Amino acid sequence: MPELESEQPDFAAVPERSKWRYKPRRVWRSRLVRAIALITVLALCALVILAIVRKETGTEGFLVGLGLAVLPVPLLVFAFRWLDRVEPAPWKNLLFALAWGAFASTLVAIFANSFAVEWISSATADPGSAESLGATAVAPVVEETAKGAAVLLLFLFRRRDFTGPVDGLVYAGFTATGFAFTENILYLGNAFGEDQDLGSGGLGTTMATFFARVIMSPFAHPLFTSLTGLGLGFAALLPAGARFRRTRLWLLPLAGLVLAMGLHAMWNGSATFHPLAFVLVYGMFMVPVFGLLTWLAIWSRQKELRTISGELPAYATAGWLALDEPLALSSMRARSLARGYAARTFGKPGAQAVGEYEAFATTLAFLRHRARRGQVPQDFTAREQELLHHLWQRRQVASPALTYAARATGRVWSPPQYLDYGGFNPYRS
Repeated sequence: MPELESEQPDFAAVPERSKWRYKPRRVWRSRLVRAIALITVLALCALVILAIVRKETGTEGFLVGLGLAVLPVPLLVFAFRWLDRVEPAPWKNLLFALAWGAFASTLVAIFANSFAVEWISSATADPGSAESLGATAVAPVVEETAKGAAVLLLFLFRRRDFTGPVDGLVYAGFTATGFAFTENILYLGNAFGEDQDLGSGGLGTTMATFFARVIMSPFAHPLFTSLTGLGLGFAALLPAGARFRRTRLWLLPLAGLVLAMGLHAMWNGSATFHPLAFVLVYGMFMVPVFGLLTWLAIWSRQKELRTISGELPAYATAGWLALDEPLALSSMRARSLARGYAARTFGKPGAQAVGEYEAFATTLAFLRHRARRGQVPQDFTAREQELLHHLWQRRQVASPALTYAARATGRVWSPPQYLDYGGFNPYRS
């Protein structure tokens, strides 16, 4: 633990600015060449898959499906973003997951599923059975593998932003939300086409499809893929010296993927075989699993807040933070109050400085926690010094705001004016 020995500490281990690992996230600091290449690939996938869907549904059906399919997307994005409030993932990672799910994974799935159904149909000479078998056995394997690939890529290449089960759930949720969006365009567009073919002027099939896919089961695809995300999230928690670490590093994600495929196959099979089977699976499996994963997600988020309150007091003792700050940083309400106080006092730049201070402090707590678990990076000292450097630059604005928030939320005792010799005093003019 580096000790604070003066009012102007020397950050000797901090690398030069161009090599900083932790900095306020700005879009223009991304790796330009790789970003352009990735965006180009995803844009090509988008053009191809949307052209296929428009050809399948017709222009009018495509527009109707697009308008209806987009409705649950903001709700799902908000839900997963709320879950990730403690240490928010970078938006570039989330947008990659959303785009991969909407365009790349759906493109892989539509070609692989069509090929498999045609092959089964030609081999068995029974197109009806081929459709059922494709939906029950082939589609879950193909779709969950295609969606899980995005979460795996983030696990491998954005490891610093993938620290536990919450990150796995959020990345999987965004990927599956994108996949469900494009799939819903296809299903809703086809349903609208069927209504038009009937010529009655009604929208019975469209409304029934909308109710089943958007109202009753908007979380279906995120629920399946979240099991893969959890497997990778628990793999990210494995300390360096854990027994059978390499084996568990493979088995945990694989087990999550297999469970995702199994639950997806059960869901598709229930919808294929009988309406009562659909209701039974929905009530006995989907709802309990959704409730269990919701509880696990909230528990994981509370565990992250406890990690902050457990790790940061060491830095407060060493003098880097005020004594009340760890308690404020471990409360989402106190964090929000601190940003609001800074906005009222210093304007928008003050609120931004407090938000960055909270993000850096959270990263520092998780870095120290991983180090105590045996996951010590080789450049731990440089990372720690860099984060402390960023905190020090913002402490004059953030420290009073967080102290105020800790007292306003009752996290710490607020002394009367005549006893409050240090820290923030709301009564002092």
